Amino acid sequence: MKMPEFSSPRERRLWIWTVAAVAAIYSTIPLAGSLIQIMPDDNQAGILFVVAMLMIGAAVLAEGLRIRLSGAEIGIALGIVAVYLLAIVRLGISVAERSHLIEYGVVAVFIHQALLERAIQGRHVRAPALLAILTTTMIGVLDECIQFFMPNRVFDPIDMGQNFLAAVTAVLACVALGWARRKVRAS
Repeated sequence: MKMPEFSSPRERRLWIWTVAAVAAIYSTIPLAGSLIQIMPDDNQAGILFVVAMLMIGAAVLAEGLRIRLSGAEIGIALGIVAVYLLAIVRLGISVAERSHLIEYGVVAVFIHQALLERAIQGRHVRAPALLAILTTTMIGVLDECIQFFMPNRVFDPIDMGQNFLAAVTAVLACVALGWARRKVRAS
């Protein structure tokens, strides 16, 4: 059976980053209970979460400065940040649950970008945003199914919902930013 070819070096890199992110998530399955016990309280875990979000924000900002974001793109990016902050504050999710926003958001963005790159290169990709959300959700479902068989882990359907919401939010953010970029280029 012949393996599917990548449409470009960029698509190949995006899929490699996707596999690396999923491998990192899955590799923590047996360790998560131990990692949580190392953190004496939610404040320290909260600080780590904020640091991780700031690092992601810095990477996005650096990329935005490199490609010179328009006012519309900056407005949408600030709106996306506001949505994430409101989700964190208003939903009252625990620190452990917040990691789903990062983990599965990153996976969803990688998958979505890889599918978009494939489509840009002339390959047929039906509904890349929806496909990215569904694929990311299935990766999250598999994560929870693996946890079912781990003695120190808990199978939690709520986590599956969190993974789905992280994928939806991240992909919608990408779609909104892409829309703004196309609108600016068209004008």
